[in-house]
Amino acid sequence: MNRTTIMLPEELKRQAQERAAAAGISFGELVRRSLTNAVSKPPLERTEDPLFADSGTFLGQAPSNLSEEHDLYLYEEVQADE
Repeated sequence: MNRTTIMLPEELKRQAQERAAAAGISFGELVRRSLTNAVSKPPLERTEDPLFADSGTFLGQAPSNLSEEHDLYLYEEVQADE
């Protein structure tokens, strides 16, 4: 098995830990079973890029010039060309 780190809202993690305890299994086992169940179903219809749909990672609209001006957005300044 591989160790994986994920970000979860506090309330969702608490509920999952409670569900695992009630079932007499570990939190990790609950996550494995849940993922196994999720990936065995037909894929969800994709309507938007998953990066932008992840509210835990991305908040708001991406600027149209993000790829060209990434230094400005990452470092709040334009990096000089070397």
